Amino acid sequence: MADKNTRIAIVNHDKCKPKKCRQECKKSCPVVRMGKLCIEVTPQSKIVFISESLCIGCGICIKKCPFSALSIVNLPSNLEKETTHRYCANSFKLHRLPIPRPGEVLGLVGTNGIGKSTALKILAGKQKPNLGKYDNPPDWQEILTYFRGSELQNYFTKILEDDLRAIVKPQYVDQIPKTVKGSVGAILTRKDDTGTQDIICQHLDLTHLRERNVENLSGGELQRFACAVVCIQRADIFMFDEPSSYLDVKQRLKAAITIRSLITPDRYIIVVEHDLSVLDYLSDFICCLYGVPSAYGVVTMPFSVREGINIFLDGYVPTENLRFRETSLVFKVAETANEEEVKRLRHYQYPEMKKTMGEFILEIKEGEFTDSEIVVMLGENGTGKTTFIRMLAGSLKPDGGGDVPLLNVSFKPQTISPKFKGTVRALLHDKIRDAYTHPQFITDVMKPMQIESIIDQEVQNLSGGELQRVALTLCLGKPADVYLIDEPSAYLDSEQRLMAARVIKRYILHAKKTAFVVEHDFIMATYLADRVIVFDGIPSRHTMANTPQSLLAGMNRFLALLEITFRRDPKNFRPRINKLHSIKDTEQKKSGNYFFLED
Repeated sequence: MADKNTRIAIVNHDKCKPKKCRQECKKSCPVVRMGKLCIEVTPQSKIVFISESLCIGCGICIKKCPFSALSIVNLPSNLEKETTHRYCANSFKLHRLPIPRPGEVLGLVGTNGIGKSTALKILAGKQKPNLGKYDNPPDWQEILTYFRGSELQNYFTKILEDDLRAIVKPQYVDQIPKTVKGSVGAILTRKDDTGTQDIICQHLDLTHLRERNVENLSGGELQRFACAVVCIQRADIFMFDEPSSYLDVKQRLKAAITIRSLITPDRYIIVVEHDLSVLDYLSDFICCLYGVPSAYGVVTMPFSVREGINIFLDGYVPTENLRFRETSLVFKVAETANEEEVKRLRHYQYPEMKKTMGEFILEIKEGEFTDSEIVVMLGENGTGKTTFIRMLAGSLKPDGGGDVPLLNVSFKPQTISPKFKGTVRALLHDKIRDAYTHPQFITDVMKPMQIESIIDQEVQNLSGGELQRVALTLCLGKPADVYLIDEPSAYLDSEQRLMAARVIKRYILHAKKTAFVVEHDFIMATYLADRVIVFDGIPSRHTMANTPQSLLAGMNRFLALLEITFRRDPKNFRPRINKLHSIKDTEQKKSGNYFFLED
Protein backbone atom coordinates (compact mmCIF):
# COMPACT_ATOMS: atom_id res chain seq x y z
CA MET A 1 0.00 0.00 0.00
CA ALA A 2 2.88 2.37 -0.68
CA ASP A 3 0.80 4.39 -3.11
CA LYS A 4 -2.08 4.91 -0.69
CA ASN A 5 -3.66 8.31 -1.31
CA THR A 6 -1.28 9.32 -4.08
CA ARG A 7 -4.17 9.89 -6.44
CA ILE A 8 -7.01 12.33 -6.28
CA ALA A 9 -10.48 12.06 -7.74
CA ILE A 10 -11.92 15.19 -9.28
CA VAL A 11 -15.65 15.54 -9.90
CA ASN A 12 -16.70 18.42 -12.13
CA HIS A 13 -19.63 20.06 -10.31
CA ASP A 14 -21.09 21.53 -13.50
CA LYS A 15 -21.04 18.31 -15.49
CA CYS A 16 -22.02 15.67 -12.93
CA LYS A 17 -25.83 15.16 -13.03
CA PRO A 18 -26.87 11.97 -11.12
CA LYS A 19 -30.54 12.69 -11.85
CA LYS A 20 -29.98 12.36 -15.60
CA CYS A 21 -27.81 9.22 -15.76
CA ARG A 22 -27.93 5.64 -14.57
CA GLN A 23 -25.05 5.93 -12.10
CA GLU A 24 -22.76 4.08 -14.51
CA CYS A 25 -19.72 5.06 -12.44
CA LYS A 26 -20.97 3.17 -9.40
CA LYS A 27 -22.20 0.13 -11.33
CA SER A 28 -18.92 -0.32 -13.18
CA CYS A 29 -16.53 0.24 -10.26
CA PRO A 30 -14.69 -3.01 -9.36
CA VAL A 31 -14.18 -1.84 -5.75
CA VAL A 32 -17.93 -1.30 -5.30
CA ARG A 33 -18.56 -4.77 -6.72
CA MET A 34 -16.31 -6.18 -4.01
CA GLY A 35 -18.70 -4.61 -1.49
CA LYS A 36 -16.69 -1.52 -0.43
CA LEU A 37 -18.22 1.95 -0.65
CA CYS A 38 -15.75 3.50 -3.08
CA ILE A 39 -18.27 5.48 -5.14
CA GLU A 40 -21.42 6.73 -3.42
CA VAL A 41 -24.25 8.10 -5.52
CA THR A 42 -28.04 7.76 -5.77
CA PRO A 43 -30.39 9.30 -8.32
CA GLN A 44 -31.39 11.79 -5.59
CA SER A 45 -27.87 12.95 -4.72
CA LYS A 46 -26.51 16.26 -6.00
CA ILE A 47 -23.08 14.95 -6.89
CA VAL A 48 -20.96 11.79 -6.80
CA PHE A 49 -18.65 11.16 -3.85
CA ILE A 50 -15.51 9.12 -4.60
CA SER A 51 -13.45 7.84 -1.69
CA GLU A 52 -9.81 8.45 -2.58
CA SER A 53 -8.47 6.01 0.01
CA LEU A 54 -10.42 3.10 -1.52
CA CYS A 55 -9.98 4.03 -5.21
CA ILE A 56 -7.56 1.76 -7.06
CA GLY A 57 -7.14 4.11 -10.04
CA CYS A 58 -8.50 1.67 -12.61
CA GLY A 59 -10.12 4.53 -14.56
CA ILE A 60 -13.22 2.56 -15.56
CA CYS A 61 -15.64 5.13 -14.12
CA ILE A 62 -13.99 7.89 -16.18
CA LYS A 63 -14.78 6.03 -19.41
CA LYS A 64 -18.29 5.04 -18.35
CA CYS A 65 -19.48 8.49 -17.21
CA PRO A 66 -21.82 9.82 -19.94
CA PHE A 67 -21.04 13.47 -19.08
CA SER A 68 -17.27 12.92 -18.72
CA ALA A 69 -17.49 14.59 -15.30
CA LEU A 70 -14.88 12.47 -13.52
CA SER A 71 -11.14 12.42 -13.66
CA ILE A 72 -8.66 10.50 -11.52
CA VAL A 73 -5.28 12.23 -11.34
CA ASN A 74 -2.14 10.56 -10.04
CA LEU A 75 -0.06 12.72 -7.72
CA PRO A 76 3.70 12.72 -7.30
CA SER A 77 3.95 10.46 -4.22
CA ASN A 78 5.89 12.85 -1.96
CA LEU A 79 3.15 15.49 -1.83
CA GLU A 80 0.57 13.93 0.44
CA LYS A 81 1.85 15.53 3.63
CA GLU A 82 2.04 19.03 2.20
CA THR A 83 -1.56 19.89 1.38
CA THR A 84 -2.29 23.53 2.14
CA HIS A 85 -5.89 23.88 1.10
CA ARG A 86 -8.75 21.92 -0.38
CA TYR A 87 -12.16 23.42 -1.09
CA CYS A 88 -14.35 20.31 -0.57
CA ALA A 89 -14.42 16.57 -1.29
CA ASN A 90 -13.29 15.58 -4.81
CA SER A 91 -12.20 19.11 -5.72
CA PHE A 92 -9.09 21.21 -6.32
CA LYS A 93 -6.19 20.83 -3.94
CA LEU A 94 -3.26 23.19 -3.38
CA HIS A 95 0.12 21.97 -2.08
CA ARG A 96 2.58 24.23 -0.24
CA LEU A 97 2.53 28.02 -0.47
CA PRO A 98 4.75 30.65 -2.09
CA ILE A 99 7.02 32.28 0.48
CA PRO A 100 6.98 36.10 0.33
CA ARG A 101 9.94 38.05 1.70
CA PRO A 102 9.73 41.62 2.95
CA GLY A 103 11.33 44.26 0.73
CA GLU A 104 11.29 42.08 -2.40
CA VAL A 105 8.84 41.36 -5.20
CA LEU A 106 7.70 37.75 -5.51
CA GLY A 107 6.49 36.66 -8.96
CA LEU A 108 4.17 33.70 -9.45
CA VAL A 109 4.17 31.86 -12.76
CA GLY A 110 1.95 28.97 -13.80
CA THR A 111 -0.98 28.07 -16.03
CA ASN A 112 -4.62 29.02 -15.40
CA GLY A 113 -6.58 27.03 -12.84
CA ILE A 114 -3.55 25.85 -10.92
CA GLY A 115 -4.08 27.75 -7.68
CA LYS A 116 -2.36 31.12 -8.07
CA SER A 117 -5.46 33.08 -7.05
CA THR A 118 -6.13 30.62 -4.19
CA ALA A 119 -2.54 31.13 -2.98
CA LEU A 120 -3.02 34.92 -3.14
CA LYS A 121 -6.26 34.69 -1.14
CA ILE A 122 -4.52 32.65 1.59
CA LEU A 123 -1.47 34.94 1.74
CA ALA A 124 -3.75 37.99 1.93
CA GLY A 125 -5.43 36.45 4.96
CA LYS A 126 -8.79 36.41 3.17
CA GLN A 127 -8.98 32.61 3.11
CA LYS A 128 -8.01 30.39 6.03
CA PRO A 129 -5.93 27.43 4.81
CA ASN A 130 -7.61 24.18 5.91
CA LEU A 131 -4.58 21.90 5.29
CA GLY A 132 -6.82 19.54 3.31
CA LYS A 133 -9.19 18.90 6.23
CA TYR A 134 -12.26 20.41 4.64
CA ASP A 135 -14.71 18.57 6.96
CA ASN A 136 -13.23 19.96 10.21
CA PRO A 137 -11.00 22.97 9.41
CA PRO A 138 -8.10 23.49 11.84
CA ASP A 139 -7.82 26.61 14.01
CA TRP A 140 -4.95 29.12 13.60
CA GLN A 141 -2.91 27.52 16.37
CA GLU A 142 -2.79 24.25 14.45
CA ILE A 143 -2.02 26.04 11.18
CA LEU A 144 0.91 27.89 12.77
CA THR A 145 2.22 24.64 14.26
CA TYR A 146 2.00 23.11 10.77
CA PHE A 147 4.11 25.89 9.22
CA ARG A 148 6.59 25.77 12.13
CA GLY A 149 10.19 26.36 11.13
CA SER A 150 9.44 27.98 7.77
CA GLU A 151 9.32 31.66 6.83
CA LEU A 152 5.55 31.30 6.54
CA GLN A 153 5.18 30.86 10.31
CA ASN A 154 6.48 34.40 10.92
CA TYR A 155 4.37 35.68 8.07
CA PHE A 156 1.09 34.23 9.39
CA THR A 157 1.91 35.25 12.96
CA LYS A 158 2.41 38.82 11.70
CA ILE A 159 -0.90 38.73 9.83
CA LEU A 160 -2.70 37.54 12.97
CA GLU A 161 -1.02 39.71 15.60
CA ASP A 162 0.05 42.92 13.88
CA ASP A 163 -2.99 42.99 11.66
CA LEU A 164 -1.04 43.41 8.42
CA ARG A 165 -3.24 45.07 5.82
CA ALA A 166 -3.38 43.38 2.42
CA ILE A 167 -4.73 44.91 -0.80
CA VAL A 168 -5.35 42.87 -3.93
CA LYS A 169 -5.70 44.22 -7.45
CA PRO A 170 -8.33 41.90 -8.94
CA GLN A 171 -7.65 39.84 -12.05
CA TYR A 172 -10.72 40.78 -14.07
CA VAL A 173 -10.64 44.57 -14.25
CA ASP A 174 -13.57 44.65 -16.69
CA GLN A 175 -15.84 43.73 -13.75
CA ILE A 176 -14.87 46.91 -11.83
CA PRO A 177 -17.53 49.28 -13.34
CA LYS A 178 -20.29 46.95 -12.08
CA THR A 179 -19.39 47.67 -8.45
CA VAL A 180 -17.55 51.01 -8.50
CA LYS A 181 -19.40 54.21 -9.42
CA GLY A 182 -18.15 57.77 -9.62
CA SER A 183 -15.38 59.72 -11.29
CA VAL A 184 -11.78 58.57 -11.34
CA GLY A 185 -10.47 61.61 -9.45
CA ALA A 186 -13.07 61.33 -6.69
CA ILE A 187 -12.34 57.64 -6.03
CA LEU A 188 -8.58 58.18 -6.04
CA THR A 189 -8.90 61.08 -3.58
CA ARG A 190 -11.12 58.99 -1.32
CA LYS A 191 -8.65 56.08 -1.28
CA ASP A 192 -5.50 58.16 -1.02
CA ASP A 193 -3.85 57.52 2.40
CA THR A 194 -0.28 58.28 1.39
CA GLY A 195 -0.65 61.56 -0.52
CA THR A 196 1.11 60.10 -3.56
CA GLN A 197 -1.79 60.11 -5.97
CA ASP A 198 -0.45 62.95 -8.17
CA ILE A 199 2.90 61.20 -8.73
CA ILE A 200 1.25 57.82 -9.40
CA CYS A 201 -1.32 59.35 -11.77
CA GLN A 202 1.53 60.95 -13.69
CA HIS A 203 3.41 57.63 -13.86
CA LEU A 204 0.39 55.72 -15.07
CA ASP A 205 -0.99 58.38 -17.50
CA LEU A 206 -4.18 58.93 -15.52
CA THR A 207 -4.01 62.70 -15.12
CA HIS A 208 -6.20 63.45 -18.16
CA LEU A 209 -8.82 60.86 -17.06
CA ARG A 210 -9.56 62.31 -13.61
CA GLU A 211 -12.91 63.83 -14.63
CA ARG A 212 -14.10 60.73 -16.44
CA ASN A 213 -16.56 58.27 -14.92
CA VAL A 214 -15.37 54.74 -14.21
CA GLU A 215 -18.00 53.11 -16.43
CA ASN A 216 -16.67 55.02 -19.48
CA LEU A 217 -13.07 53.78 -19.17
CA SER A 218 -11.57 51.38 -21.71
CA GLY A 219 -9.86 48.13 -20.66
CA GLY A 220 -6.36 49.61 -20.49
CA GLU A 221 -7.56 52.67 -18.59
CA LEU A 222 -9.42 50.48 -16.09
CA GLN A 223 -6.29 48.41 -15.58
CA ARG A 224 -4.16 51.49 -14.86
CA PHE A 225 -6.89 52.89 -12.60
CA ALA A 226 -7.03 49.60 -10.63
CA CYS A 227 -3.23 49.60 -10.23
CA ALA A 228 -3.28 53.24 -9.09
CA VAL A 229 -5.99 52.59 -6.49
CA VAL A 230 -3.84 49.83 -4.97
CA CYS A 231 -0.61 51.86 -5.10
CA ILE A 232 -1.92 54.97 -3.29
CA GLN A 233 -3.24 53.09 -0.26
CA ARG A 234 -1.25 52.42 2.88
CA ALA A 235 -0.78 48.68 3.35
CA ASP A 236 1.79 46.05 4.24
CA ILE A 237 1.01 43.45 1.59
CA PHE A 238 0.40 44.42 -2.03
CA MET A 239 -0.89 41.84 -4.48
CA PHE A 240 -1.28 42.35 -8.20
CA ASP A 241 -3.19 39.73 -10.17
CA GLU A 242 -2.20 40.16 -13.84
CA PRO A 243 -1.33 43.87 -13.87
CA SER A 244 -0.45 43.94 -17.58
CA SER A 245 -3.53 42.65 -19.43
CA TYR A 246 -5.02 45.29 -21.78
CA LEU A 247 -1.88 47.45 -21.54
CA ASP A 248 0.54 48.14 -24.39
CA VAL A 249 4.28 47.55 -24.11
CA LYS A 250 5.11 51.06 -22.90
CA GLN A 251 2.37 51.07 -20.27
CA ARG A 252 3.37 47.59 -19.10
CA LEU A 253 6.84 48.85 -18.28
CA LYS A 254 5.50 51.99 -16.61
CA ALA A 255 3.19 49.83 -14.48
CA ALA A 256 6.15 47.57 -13.64
CA ILE A 257 8.30 50.54 -12.59
CA THR A 258 5.41 51.95 -10.50
CA ILE A 259 4.93 48.61 -8.72
CA ARG A 260 8.65 48.39 -8.03
CA SER A 261 8.58 51.92 -6.58
CA LEU A 262 6.39 50.61 -3.73
CA ILE A 263 9.24 48.55 -2.27
CA THR A 264 10.23 49.39 1.31
CA PRO A 265 12.14 47.07 3.69
CA ASP A 266 9.00 45.88 5.48
CA ARG A 267 6.48 45.58 2.64
CA TYR A 268 5.53 42.37 0.89
CA ILE A 269 4.70 42.56 -2.84
CA ILE A 270 3.35 39.59 -4.78
CA VAL A 271 2.66 39.64 -8.52
CA VAL A 272 0.91 37.10 -10.75
CA GLU A 273 1.77 37.77 -14.39
CA HIS A 274 1.57 35.85 -17.65
CA ASP A 275 3.70 38.15 -19.79
CA LEU A 276 7.05 36.58 -19.01
CA SER A 277 9.22 39.53 -20.08
CA VAL A 278 7.28 41.86 -17.74
CA LEU A 279 7.41 39.29 -14.92
CA ASP A 280 11.16 39.06 -15.45
CA TYR A 281 11.48 42.85 -15.17
CA LEU A 282 9.23 43.11 -12.11
CA SER A 283 10.31 40.32 -9.79
CA ASP A 284 13.24 39.73 -7.46
CA PHE A 285 12.51 36.02 -7.16
CA ILE A 286 9.95 33.59 -8.54
CA CYS A 287 7.83 30.63 -7.47
CA CYS A 288 6.54 28.33 -10.22
CA LEU A 289 3.27 26.43 -9.93
CA TYR A 290 2.81 23.11 -11.67
CA GLY A 291 0.22 20.35 -11.58
CA VAL A 292 -3.00 19.56 -13.41
CA PRO A 293 -5.35 22.54 -13.96
CA SER A 294 -8.41 22.43 -11.67
CA ALA A 295 -7.20 19.15 -10.10
CA TYR A 296 -4.14 20.03 -8.04
CA GLY A 297 -1.39 22.66 -7.97
CA VAL A 298 2.05 22.55 -6.38
CA VAL A 299 4.19 25.56 -5.53
CA THR A 300 7.97 25.17 -5.94
CA MET A 301 10.51 26.73 -3.62
CA PRO A 302 11.60 30.27 -4.59
CA PHE A 303 14.16 30.56 -7.41
CA SER A 304 16.04 33.51 -8.83
CA VAL A 305 14.15 35.26 -11.64
CA ARG A 306 16.10 33.84 -14.53
CA GLU A 307 16.16 30.32 -13.15
CA GLY A 308 12.47 30.37 -12.20
CA ILE A 309 11.25 31.39 -15.65
CA ASN A 310 13.64 28.97 -17.34
CA ILE A 311 12.34 26.14 -15.14
CA PHE A 312 8.80 27.02 -16.12
CA LEU A 313 9.66 27.07 -19.83
CA ASP A 314 11.75 23.93 -19.52
CA GLY A 315 8.99 21.98 -17.77
CA TYR A 316 11.42 20.39 -15.34
CA VAL A 317 12.10 21.21 -11.65
CA PRO A 318 15.70 20.15 -10.88
CA THR A 319 15.36 20.50 -7.09
CA GLU A 320 12.53 17.94 -7.02
CA ASN A 321 13.75 15.98 -10.04
CA LEU A 322 10.30 16.21 -11.54
CA ARG A 323 9.14 16.79 -15.10
CA PHE A 324 5.76 18.49 -15.25
CA ARG A 325 5.48 19.08 -19.01
CA GLU A 326 6.54 16.80 -21.87
CA THR A 327 7.84 19.52 -24.17
CA SER A 328 10.13 22.37 -23.26
CA LEU A 329 9.44 25.75 -24.84
CA VAL A 330 12.41 27.21 -26.71
CA PHE A 331 12.54 30.42 -28.74
CA LYS A 332 14.47 30.48 -31.92
CA VAL A 333 13.55 33.58 -33.84
CA ALA A 334 12.44 33.05 -37.43
CA GLU A 335 12.90 29.30 -37.13
CA THR A 336 10.70 28.75 -40.18
CA ALA A 337 12.67 30.90 -42.58
CA ASN A 338 15.88 28.93 -42.04
CA GLU A 339 14.41 25.43 -42.01
CA GLU A 340 12.57 25.53 -45.29
CA GLU A 341 12.81 28.22 -47.89
CA VAL A 342 9.13 28.97 -48.19
CA LYS A 343 7.91 29.28 -51.75
CA ARG A 344 6.22 32.65 -51.88
CA LEU A 345 3.64 32.62 -54.62
CA ARG A 346 1.51 35.71 -54.16
CA HIS A 347 2.55 39.30 -53.62
CA TYR A 348 0.05 41.89 -52.46
CA GLN A 349 0.54 45.63 -52.33
CA TYR A 350 -1.39 48.37 -50.62
CA PRO A 351 -1.01 52.07 -51.54
CA GLU A 352 -0.18 55.06 -49.38
CA MET A 353 -3.35 55.86 -47.44
CA LYS A 354 -4.72 58.35 -44.96
CA LYS A 355 -7.65 58.13 -42.57
CA THR A 356 -9.15 60.90 -40.48
CA MET A 357 -11.52 60.01 -37.65
CA GLY A 358 -12.57 63.09 -35.70
CA GLU A 359 -9.34 64.57 -34.32
CA PHE A 360 -7.33 61.45 -35.07
CA ILE A 361 -5.26 61.23 -38.27
CA LEU A 362 -3.55 57.98 -39.33
CA GLU A 363 -1.10 58.04 -42.24
CA ILE A 364 -0.07 54.74 -43.79
CA LYS A 365 3.02 54.40 -45.96
CA GLU A 366 2.69 52.02 -48.86
CA GLY A 367 3.83 48.46 -48.32
CA GLU A 368 3.59 44.93 -49.59
CA PHE A 369 3.17 41.49 -48.14
CA THR A 370 3.37 37.93 -49.42
CA ASP A 371 1.71 34.67 -48.45
CA SER A 372 3.11 32.35 -45.75
CA GLU A 373 4.18 35.33 -43.71
CA ILE A 374 3.19 36.91 -40.41
CA VAL A 375 3.37 40.67 -40.06
CA VAL A 376 3.28 41.93 -36.47
CA MET A 377 2.12 45.47 -35.78
CA LEU A 378 3.91 47.20 -32.96
CA GLY A 379 2.77 50.42 -31.36
CA GLU A 380 1.19 51.91 -28.30
CA ASN A 381 -2.56 51.83 -27.66
CA GLY A 382 -4.36 54.45 -29.72
CA THR A 383 -1.86 54.58 -32.60
CA GLY A 384 -4.34 53.18 -35.12
CA LYS A 385 -3.35 49.53 -35.34
CA THR A 386 -6.95 48.32 -35.19
CA THR A 387 -7.97 51.08 -37.64
CA PHE A 388 -5.33 49.84 -40.09
CA ILE A 389 -6.58 46.27 -39.68
CA ARG A 390 -10.14 47.39 -40.40
CA MET A 391 -9.00 49.29 -43.49
CA LEU A 392 -7.32 46.15 -44.80
CA ALA A 393 -10.49 44.22 -44.01
CA GLY A 394 -12.40 46.74 -46.12
CA SER A 395 -14.79 47.79 -43.34
CA LEU A 396 -13.29 51.32 -43.26
CA LYS A 397 -12.62 53.28 -46.45
CA PRO A 398 -9.48 55.45 -46.61
CA ASP A 399 -9.88 59.22 -47.26
CA GLY A 400 -10.09 60.00 -50.96
CA GLY A 401 -10.51 56.40 -52.09
CA GLY A 402 -7.21 54.59 -52.66
CA ASP A 403 -7.61 51.00 -53.74
CA VAL A 404 -6.95 48.48 -51.02
CA PRO A 405 -6.46 45.04 -52.61
CA LEU A 406 -9.71 43.09 -52.45
CA LEU A 407 -9.00 40.08 -50.29
CA ASN A 408 -11.01 37.54 -48.38
CA VAL A 409 -10.41 38.46 -44.79
CA SER A 410 -10.92 36.64 -41.50
CA PHE A 411 -10.86 38.94 -38.49
CA LYS A 412 -10.50 38.24 -34.75
CA PRO A 413 -11.44 41.41 -32.88
CA GLN A 414 -9.71 42.67 -29.74
CA THR A 415 -12.70 42.36 -27.43
CA ILE A 416 -14.77 39.20 -27.61
CA SER A 417 -18.38 39.38 -26.48
CA PRO A 418 -20.26 36.09 -26.80
CA LYS A 419 -23.70 36.64 -28.36
CA PHE A 420 -24.19 33.07 -29.56
CA LYS A 421 -26.75 31.03 -27.63
CA GLY A 422 -25.76 27.37 -27.60
CA THR A 423 -22.75 25.13 -27.14
CA VAL A 424 -19.27 25.57 -28.58
CA ARG A 425 -19.89 22.57 -30.83
CA ALA A 426 -22.99 24.25 -32.31
CA LEU A 427 -21.04 27.47 -32.84
CA LEU A 428 -18.19 25.72 -34.67
CA HIS A 429 -20.68 23.71 -36.70
CA ASP A 430 -22.53 26.87 -37.60
CA LYS A 431 -19.53 29.01 -38.55
CA ILE A 432 -16.75 26.72 -39.79
CA ARG A 433 -18.40 23.40 -40.62
CA ASP A 434 -15.82 22.30 -43.20
CA ALA A 435 -12.73 23.16 -41.19
CA TYR A 436 -13.74 21.72 -37.86
CA THR A 437 -14.23 18.23 -39.24
CA HIS A 438 -11.06 18.35 -41.37
CA PRO A 439 -8.35 16.10 -39.86
CA GLN A 440 -5.52 18.53 -40.71
CA PHE A 441 -7.35 21.40 -38.97
CA ILE A 442 -8.05 19.20 -35.96
CA THR A 443 -4.37 18.32 -35.47
CA ASP A 444 -3.05 21.80 -36.36
CA VAL A 445 -5.53 23.95 -34.41
CA MET A 446 -8.23 22.17 -32.40
CA LYS A 447 -6.00 19.73 -30.47
CA PRO A 448 -3.28 22.19 -29.37
CA MET A 449 -5.93 24.79 -28.45
CA GLN A 450 -7.67 22.15 -26.26
CA ILE A 451 -11.07 22.87 -27.80
CA GLU A 452 -12.19 19.27 -27.12
CA SER A 453 -12.36 19.86 -23.37
CA ILE A 454 -14.85 22.74 -23.69
CA ILE A 455 -16.75 21.67 -26.81
CA ASP A 456 -20.00 20.82 -25.00
CA GLN A 457 -20.10 23.89 -22.78
CA GLU A 458 -22.42 26.83 -23.37
CA VAL A 459 -20.64 29.69 -25.13
CA GLN A 460 -22.18 32.17 -22.68
CA ASN A 461 -20.54 30.44 -19.69
CA LEU A 462 -16.97 30.28 -20.99
CA SER A 463 -14.17 32.07 -19.15
CA GLY A 464 -12.03 34.73 -20.84
CA GLY A 465 -9.24 32.34 -21.82
CA GLU A 466 -11.65 29.73 -23.17
CA LEU A 467 -13.47 32.35 -25.26
CA GLN A 468 -10.16 33.54 -26.64
CA ARG A 469 -9.24 30.01 -27.75
CA VAL A 470 -12.62 29.52 -29.40
CA ALA A 471 -12.32 32.91 -31.16
CA LEU A 472 -8.86 32.01 -32.51
CA THR A 473 -10.16 28.67 -33.75
CA LEU A 474 -13.08 30.36 -35.50
CA CYS A 475 -10.78 32.95 -37.05
CA LEU A 476 -8.33 30.37 -38.42
CA GLY A 477 -11.13 28.04 -39.52
CA LYS A 478 -12.68 30.57 -41.87
CA PRO A 479 -11.23 30.25 -45.39
CA ALA A 480 -9.50 33.56 -46.26
CA ASP A 481 -6.38 35.05 -47.89
CA VAL A 482 -5.50 37.27 -44.96
CA TYR A 483 -6.01 36.63 -41.26
CA LEU A 484 -6.19 39.73 -39.07
CA ILE A 485 -5.68 38.80 -35.42
CA ASP A 486 -6.00 41.50 -32.77
CA GLU A 487 -4.27 40.64 -29.45
CA PRO A 488 -4.37 36.83 -29.50
CA SER A 489 -2.73 36.65 -26.07
CA ALA A 490 -5.35 38.46 -23.95
CA TYR A 491 -6.68 36.24 -21.10
CA LEU A 492 -4.41 33.32 -22.06
CA ASP A 493 -1.82 32.09 -19.58
CA SER A 494 1.88 31.90 -20.41
CA GLU A 495 1.74 28.32 -21.64
CA GLN A 496 -1.34 28.84 -23.78
CA ARG A 497 0.21 31.98 -25.28
CA LEU A 498 3.18 30.04 -26.60
CA MET A 499 0.83 27.31 -27.79
CA ALA A 500 -1.35 29.87 -29.59
CA ALA A 501 1.72 31.46 -31.18
CA ARG A 502 2.85 28.05 -32.40
CA VAL A 503 -0.61 27.25 -33.77
CA ILE A 504 -0.86 30.55 -35.68
CA LYS A 505 2.64 30.16 -37.09
CA ARG A 506 2.14 26.55 -38.21
CA TYR A 507 -1.26 27.19 -39.69
CA ILE A 508 -0.15 30.23 -41.70
CA LEU A 509 2.79 28.25 -43.13
CA HIS A 510 0.79 25.14 -43.97
CA ALA A 511 -2.13 27.00 -45.47
CA LYS A 512 0.13 29.47 -47.33
CA LYS A 513 -1.76 32.53 -46.07
CA THR A 514 -0.80 35.90 -44.61
CA ALA A 515 -1.49 37.01 -41.05
CA PHE A 516 -1.44 40.49 -39.57
CA VAL A 517 -1.13 40.29 -35.78
CA VAL A 518 -1.39 43.04 -33.18
CA GLU A 519 0.41 41.86 -30.05
CA HIS A 520 1.75 43.51 -26.89
CA ASP A 521 3.31 40.45 -25.28
CA PHE A 522 6.92 40.83 -26.34
CA ILE A 523 7.86 37.18 -26.20
CA MET A 524 4.89 36.27 -28.37
CA ALA A 525 5.49 39.10 -30.85
CA THR A 526 9.13 38.09 -31.44
CA TYR A 527 8.12 34.44 -31.81
CA LEU A 528 5.46 35.20 -34.42
CA ALA A 529 6.95 37.97 -36.50
CA ASP A 530 8.48 37.51 -39.93
CA ARG A 531 8.21 41.22 -40.56
CA VAL A 532 7.15 44.18 -38.46
CA ILE A 533 5.13 47.36 -39.03
CA VAL A 534 6.00 50.07 -36.51
CA PHE A 535 3.42 52.71 -35.59
CA ASP A 536 4.80 55.96 -34.21
CA GLY A 537 3.53 59.46 -33.50
CA ILE A 538 1.26 60.95 -30.86
CA PRO A 539 -1.37 58.40 -29.75
CA SER A 540 -5.00 59.31 -30.62
CA ARG A 541 -3.83 62.51 -32.34
CA HIS A 542 -1.58 61.96 -35.35
CA THR A 543 0.20 58.68 -36.05
CA MET A 544 2.11 57.05 -38.84
CA ALA A 545 2.30 53.41 -39.96
CA ASN A 546 5.69 52.65 -41.50
CA THR A 547 6.45 50.18 -44.27
CA PRO A 548 6.89 46.55 -43.16
CA GLN A 549 10.51 45.95 -42.08
CA SER A 550 12.52 42.90 -41.12
CA LEU A 551 12.18 41.69 -37.54
CA LEU A 552 15.55 43.05 -36.42
CA ALA A 553 15.20 46.51 -38.01
CA GLY A 554 11.57 46.86 -36.92
CA MET A 555 12.21 45.81 -33.33
CA ASN A 556 15.21 48.14 -33.12
CA ARG A 557 13.13 51.03 -34.35
CA PHE A 558 10.26 50.27 -31.98
CA LEU A 559 12.46 49.77 -28.92
CA ALA A 560 14.33 52.99 -29.68
CA LEU A 561 10.98 54.80 -29.43
CA LEU A 562 10.35 53.16 -26.05
CA GLU A 563 13.99 53.50 -24.88
CA ILE A 564 14.20 49.87 -23.77
CA THR A 565 16.88 47.37 -24.65
CA PHE A 566 16.63 43.60 -24.76
CA ARG A 567 19.14 40.82 -24.35
CA ARG A 568 18.64 37.13 -25.06
CA ASP A 569 18.80 34.38 -22.51
CA PRO A 570 21.64 32.02 -23.47
CA LYS A 571 19.71 28.90 -22.47
CA ASN A 572 16.42 29.15 -24.32
CA PHE A 573 16.86 32.42 -26.25
CA ARG A 574 13.86 34.22 -24.78
CA PRO A 575 14.06 38.03 -24.92
CA ARG A 576 14.80 39.65 -21.54
CA ILE A 577 14.47 43.36 -20.74
CA ASN A 578 17.62 45.03 -19.46
CA LYS A 579 17.19 46.99 -16.24
CA LEU A 580 17.33 50.73 -16.87
CA HIS A 581 20.86 52.24 -16.74
CA SER A 582 22.49 48.82 -16.29
CA ILE A 583 25.82 48.26 -18.07
CA LYS A 584 24.21 46.17 -20.83
CA ASP A 585 21.49 48.79 -21.27
CA THR A 586 23.97 51.66 -21.64
CA GLU A 587 26.25 49.67 -23.98
CA GLN A 588 23.43 48.59 -26.28
CA LYS A 589 21.98 52.11 -26.44
CA LYS A 590 25.37 53.53 -27.39
CA SER A 591 25.84 51.02 -30.20
CA GLY A 592 22.21 51.36 -31.33
CA ASN A 593 21.44 47.65 -30.89
CA TYR A 594 18.23 47.75 -28.92
CA PHE A 595 17.22 44.24 -29.86
CA PHE A 596 19.78 41.47 -29.85
CA LEU A 597 19.82 38.46 -32.10
CA GLU A 598 22.95 36.49 -31.68
CA ASP A 599 22.59 32.90 -32.77
